[in-house]
Amino acid sequence: MNEMLKTFERLVNVALMLLLCVVIGLTVVDLVWLLIEDILAPPLFRVSAHDLLELFGLFLLVLIGLELLETIRRFYTEGRIELRVIFTVALIALGRKIIILEPTKYEGLTMIGLGVIILALVAGYLAVANKGLVLRQGRGRSESEES
Repeated sequence: MNEMLKTFERLVNVALMLLLCVVIGLTVVDLVWLLIEDILAPPLFRVSAHDLLELFGLFLLVLIGLELLETIRRFYTEGRIELRVIFTVALIALGRKIIILEPTKYEGLTMIGLGVIILALVAGYLAVANKGLVLRQGRGRSESEES
């Protein structure tokens, strides 16, 4: 039964990696298409600030996808997830949100909340990076790479 579950888990990981590759590829195509569209729209070779923010958002979305793909690949091959990568993905995602955010649409308390989330993620990242913590498959707790 345990072997069946491991086989099932590996199949799901492969399926997730393949699907994520498709999503990343489609996002890159969308990014290239938007860039070409923005460059060729009159006036030629001038991109508005709004369009640049949209392009940066898509660019960061591709980076998030690549980091997630690396995380799934590492879990598939090594049976572990580096917590540092999870914090990195979260920080990139939050950075993307901040870049595409229109501050006039949100209250001050929301912006303060985003700042607190950033500080918490950075503190978590630093704590994990200094300890070298990873999550290993089949164990419920994190442990140091050195042990």
